[in-house]
Amino acid sequence: MMHGKSAATRVGCLLLVATLAACSGKGDSPKDVPLDNFTAQQIYERGEYELEVGNPRRPTDALHYFQEVERLYPYSEWAQRSVIMQAYAQHRAKNYEEARSTAQRYLDTYPGSEDAPYAKYLLALSYYDQIDEVGRDQGLTYQALQALREVIEQYPDSDYARSAMLKFDLAFDHLAGKEMEIGRYYLKHGNYTAAINRFRVVVEQFQTTTHTPEALERLVEAYLALGLTDEAQTAAAILGHNFQSSPFYEDAYKLLRAKGLEPENKGDSWLSTIYRQVIKGQWL
Repeated sequence: MMHGKSAATRVGCLLLVATLAACSGKGDSPKDVPLDNFTAQQIYERGEYELEVGNPRRPTDALHYFQEVERLYPYSEWAQRSVIMQAYAQHRAKNYEEARSTAQRYLDTYPGSEDAPYAKYLLALSYYDQIDEVGRDQGLTYQALQALREVIEQYPDSDYARSAMLKFDLAFDHLAGKEMEIGRYYLKHGNYTAAINRFRVVVEQFQTTTHTPEALERLVEAYLALGLTDEAQTAAAILGHNFQSSPFYEDAYKLLRAKGLEPENKGDSWLSTIYRQVIKGQWL
């Protein structure tokens, strides 16, 4: 955004505001007001005004002005700025598919611009902000992870990389939560093998998330229900090695003690492989 407006620009902006206000008083839409006689900067700044002051709850009003800048002054610096602001306004309006499309158009047209990292971040946000409750389809979560990873890898020194990292961790945790929800459902209904498969995914693929301690405790439950004590003891041993202060370890320990068992690595299951990796410091 440009500072230090000239007197002529300030007068033009005030004239545009007054013109639109007069038309609004007649019941006309701002879209009905011809903007051909205003400069690109004046129209652009009216869009900014609508976003922040005029009607911030209706970002589509601002969108109109940014689109008009691009239509009337397609080769100007303000047209370039207006494209990224269109993506921002569309995202504010929760028109996520349109925001993605506009952000991608900006990246295709101005790949080396200083706003390219922000365009990439907006594109990622358009996926991330659509992540719904854990019980819903997780396709958008995977897309958000991919887009956030691209922000981190392509623009590691940008202001948006750190925010992208935080959101990446949250989205990753979200996927693990989905696996846990399904696993708990299977466990509750006695489908222990299916439950184990879900908890195994969390332990093997999402081990850095907050769900790992519970996944290990649920594995103890499921394996004990199947009479597979070696696996149950090994899962508890991993849990105790990494999360001994967790209430999930206390629960797992009680389950084993009720059957006269102790947490320890036993047998040669996939959990034993993980246990050996844990002891060597190669996991978690």
